[in-house]
Amino acid sequence: MGQLIRVLAVGLVVLLTGGACVPGPEPDDQTELRIMVPNPPGSGYDVTARTMAKALADGGIIRNAEVFNLPGGGGVVGLRRLGYERGNGQLLMLMGLGMVGSQYTGNAPVTLQDTTPIARLIEEPAIIVVTRDSPYRELADLVTAWRAQPAAVPVGGGSTAGGPDHLAPMLLAEAVGIRPRQVAYHRYDGGGDLLAAILGKQVAFGVSGVSEYADQIASGQLRVLAVTSERRIPGIHAPTLRENGVDVVFANWRGVVAPPGLAEGDVTTMRATVARLRGCGPWQAALARYGWTDAYLDGEEFDAFLRAENDRLARVLGELGLVGAA
Repeated sequence: MGQLIRVLAVGLVVLLTGGACVPGPEPDDQTELRIMVPNPPGSGYDVTARTMAKALADGGIIRNAEVFNLPGGGGVVGLRRLGYERGNGQLLMLMGLGMVGSQYTGNAPVTLQDTTPIARLIEEPAIIVVTRDSPYRELADLVTAWRAQPAAVPVGGGSTAGGPDHLAPMLLAEAVGIRPRQVAYHRYDGGGDLLAAILGKQVAFGVSGVSEYADQIASGQLRVLAVTSERRIPGIHAPTLRENGVDVVFANWRGVVAPPGLAEGDVTTMRATVARLRGCGPWQAALARYGWTDAYLDGEEFDAFLRAENDRLARVLGELGLVGAA
């Protein structure tokens, strides 16, 4: 099971060199780009997309990258819209592991295999958070209460079944001796809704990405009990799960896809634009700020990764007994 616990974590990290943007066309050559976020404002996808747009502008790559939100169905509404935008060479959609899971639970009429893969961008570990006045001062306190009465310790996440906020607590539960089907998982539509539920004590703890709650953690509204990364995250004063004796390492990932049916020139331009973004100082600074790891995969490599991740997720959900979970 140790290998299964790690199965969704991407092992290869490509190190960036230098802070300057990769030379390329002047920004006037492509001044219009829309980035669709298939989740509400405040979600991990939203933070990533808006960070991406700002880095494109600050790096002199694209001046007018517009971010817009089209939430619904755990990303299925956005995925459907992307299918309708066939041939649109000025549209990208932020996506990631959660959207792979949504294909299982949302009956998506359009799948990720129907889109044009552009690039995988980042990895991000999950964090286990509670309110500042929570009775759970350490992870051990939470685990003790959870084991005693799993249904009485609800966990909240911003993912549908199969998404990162769902998988991380399920893997944690299994590792500490709780059957995943006993977990009282409450699904919210993105990080904003989940934050309200955590602060409103609707759940005992939440699982999310570091970037979604960086401000609340810094202000002391939320406390991090543990992180799912292999090593501690700079700026987050919390141990890893392994330091707590729980053998789980887990990482989410995010990337961008485009509509189907793009002209070859549009595909080349989009992939070149994202490659330039990756080499820019503003983007590299964002990686450090949010605790993101560069996990860049381009074009065909990203396409192959998506297909493998789809098969892998189906296997993991099956082995955890969560296929068809709501």
